[in-house]
Amino acid sequence: MNYAEIAFSDASKRFQERYGSRASYARMEQFKNPDGLTEYEIDFISHQDNFYMATNGKDGYPYIQFRGGPKGFLKTLDDQTLGFVDFGGNKQYISVGNLTTNNKVALFLLDQAAKTRLKIYAEAEILEIGDNTELFEKLRLGDYKHRPERLLVLHVKAYDWNCPQHITERYTLEEISAEFMAQHDYINKLRAENERLKAELKNR
Repeated sequence: MNYAEIAFSDASKRFQERYGSRASYARMEQFKNPDGLTEYEIDFISHQDNFYMATNGKDGYPYIQFRGGPKGFLKTLDDQTLGFVDFGGNKQYISVGNLTTNNKVALFLLDQAAKTRLKIYAEAEILEIGDNTELFEKLRLGDYKHRPERLLVLHVKAYDWNCPQHITERYTLEEISAEFMAQHDYINKLRAENERLKAELKNR
């Protein structure tokens, strides 16, 4: 598995030469990634509540689709395989239509709070739920209130971590609420301690 071998075209390498990064990326091409996702990637994926998936259209145009759900809705089936339940949306079916003629996809997972992003190249497989009930049980999201239409299995071919440059830190309501609740609890603790001390002084 080598991300650079897939990502770097001859034109990309010429730009790298021009701007002085070719030597370091040439070394990257010689480096072989671990044969599959490591615990670090698996843990990162398990905490994401969205990602972007690019497919290739019939006229060569890429198409980028947002996929979202509860944290961990993109599941790791093994160290070389990801999967998720594809829910009904606006019924354009551009992504799944593209996959019937070209199953190569690129995934982009971004954690803005941590200023971290993971890029994944994979080959996608579209599976019917009725024919794959055991897999559906592994991928299903309990009482998530959306109608499942199919299963998508992604066979990971390569991945790479991006640098944190230019990522604006943003936080979800859940993350903000957790921070505020910690402060709220601390303030309540101080108030209780203050009331206790005032009561002790009054009784002296």
